[in-house]
Amino acid sequence: MTKVIKVPESHLEVISSPQQESQPSALSQLKYAEPTELYLRDGEVVIHRRPESPLWHCRFKLQDGSWHRQTTKQASIEHAVRTACDLYDETRFRQRLGLAQKSPTFAEIAHATLYSMRQDLDVGIGKSVYGSYITCIEKYFLPYFQDKRLEEITYTDVHEFEVWRNRQMNRVPRVSTLNNFASAWTKLQITAINKGWISDRVAIPKLTARGLKGKTRPAFTREEIDHLLEFMKDWINHGRLEIEQLTRPLLRDYVEMLLYTGMRHGTEALNICWNNIEWHTQGDKKYLRIWVSGKTGGRWLIAKHKAVDVLKRLHSRQEVVYEIPFDRLFETRCPEKIFVFPNGHQPMRIDGAFKRLMRDSGLGLSHDGQMRTLYSLRHTYATLELLENKTDIHTLSKQMGNSAAMIDRHYSKLTATMAADRLA
Repeated sequence: MTKVIKVPESHLEVISSPQQESQPSALSQLKYAEPTELYLRDGEVVIHRRPESPLWHCRFKLQDGSWHRQTTKQASIEHAVRTACDLYDETRFRQRLGLAQKSPTFAEIAHATLYSMRQDLDVGIGKSVYGSYITCIEKYFLPYFQDKRLEEITYTDVHEFEVWRNRQMNRVPRVSTLNNFASAWTKLQITAINKGWISDRVAIPKLTARGLKGKTRPAFTREEIDHLLEFMKDWINHGRLEIEQLTRPLLRDYVEMLLYTGMRHGTEALNICWNNIEWHTQGDKKYLRIWVSGKTGGRWLIAKHKAVDVLKRLHSRQEVVYEIPFDRLFETRCPEKIFVFPNGHQPMRIDGAFKRLMRDSGLGLSHDGQMRTLYSLRHTYATLELLENKTDIHTLSKQMGNSAAMIDRHYSKLTATMAADRLA
């Protein structure tokens, strides 16, 4: 009979043979061969790692058959696979929308927009308000949104930007200023869409246009206008720098033309060419008629007779039309602009020269402390037409390119003054 002896497992001792002892050390010397290249999505996506880099790179085929290469920025193979597939899906999505493969930064879009606006200004097709847009982009948008992607900007980003901007300006902007910011913001989006960088279906938050109510531009009184016209006759001869000697006579003519027509400073006035001017005969009387095009479309306006002297001065300084007798100038339909230097170059902005004129003449501030600008000349024209010439609101609205309702809203306070002789 066989006797079974039970031995506790704790008392057992396993004695390995010499051959068994050598096996673990041999296995430990074997290295795991990690792949250096993986094919994903039926071979459409390939990830690989270069010998000198710990990061995985990917390449995938585009619709045109070319290969797009990009780093995954991942050292882990699992994360690299996920990132490569995400990049591939995003690229295919952008291709279906007809967008660029790589979404540019805000700075790249901003620089492209600035270049486009400056190019338009150089060739004379840009709007004068582009100067304000350029300031908004360079001074505020670019420093704040520099490295962001336009399509990734959120409502919170826009709100925080507006708080930061108001701190930079040390005030709450007026509605007109906010409208310039909003238009510049839209200009950036249009550039990105036209270049195929973003889709027009991408929802980008808008800037707010709620601000302080704008004030009516301060006008000049009749006495101040008489002083200004007399002051400019001598002031134009005292420019120290060459650019001042060119700008001051041009500014004088520009100021007088705004006063004698009521046209808008900027796009309307600066784009006038000699072929936009003609004589209009009514009975035995002859009037100067000018075609302007700007904010509210095109229109004919009648200039005061004194504007003829302004045009004669401009004609006498311009090399292109100097040889043409002034009496025949309008008939030649010359396409050259009128507000230019003798060599035909038009300064991009003359606001700075006007500020110096206001400073030197002592007319920079109105009686209530408001700063006068070139737009004050248009307001002055309207005020004097209503008060001195008793021009009716409907006629004035046609001349100035505004609705009668807008003229009435801005100048209704003058109604009682206009009827003072009847009311008294």
